[in-house]
Amino acid sequence: MLAPRRIAFRTGGSAHGGITRLASPSDLGELIKPFVFLDHAVVVPTGKPMFGFHPHSGIATLTTVLSGGISYEDTTGKNGELRAGGLEWMKAGNGVWHDGNVLPGETVRLFQLWVALPPSLENSPPESQYISPAQVQRDGPVRVILGRHGSAASDIRAPEGINYFHVELSAGDTWRYVPPVGHNVAWLAIDKGRLNASEPIEAGELAVFEESDGAPIELHAEGATSFVIGSAIKHPYPLVLGHYSVHTSPDALAQGETEIRRIGRDLAAQRRIATARNG
Repeated sequence: MLAPRRIAFRTGGSAHGGITRLASPSDLGELIKPFVFLDHAVVVPTGKPMFGFHPHSGIATLTTVLSGGISYEDTTGKNGELRAGGLEWMKAGNGVWHDGNVLPGETVRLFQLWVALPPSLENSPPESQYISPAQVQRDGPVRVILGRHGSAASDIRAPEGINYFHVELSAGDTWRYVPPVGHNVAWLAIDKGRLNASEPIEAGELAVFEESDGAPIELHAEGATSFVIGSAIKHPYPLVLGHYSVHTSPDALAQGETEIRRIGRDLAAQRRIATARNG
């Protein structure tokens, strides 16, 4: 029996309005890759854009809506609405643009994660999946967003070797997670409540666990707590960064950013045509 993993690092991130940046590719992303970026958002509906139409390449973005709802649109041709409990998986691959806005009504609480893709996928065609709340499988307190846990598995077509869950515990509950063999990277971030692992973790914080292969993570909820937790085989490639992109090599980055610019030019041309028609 291995001793439970201890916390190696905790952060409250950097807040910008209702969005808190907990990890980015240039800092904690190096520790927890393939998880390279994490935002925690608590946004009151105002009618203003939440992110604005923007591009990505080389990664997949994964938005987990915990309360409220968002609208979505992307250059794969999909658009619609996603309510509490729903998931948006956008495998940007060689290049995609997308947008998300807060729907009127309840305050939106969500996590947006970026997952670094391996060389076989980083310049592949983009693919989006929008998963309704009813499609998200559950095993006990665990909603499986990526990978599998117990009898539950995700419908998202993600790379192998990654688990990512949304977990809800009642006050006083203890939960033990044993990551699969090879999952040496692990972390969690709390939306609401308070947990105790090797030390307390507060709402709004990201905790990175020490790297280990086979050691469990043991958590005790000191109140009703909602959090996300990820574990994975560590991404063995460098993080080569662009403005909206993360790739494994300069050549792959150049290819992705070329495609992003091409799509951007097409979008600008479409806006000019629509303006002329409406003018």
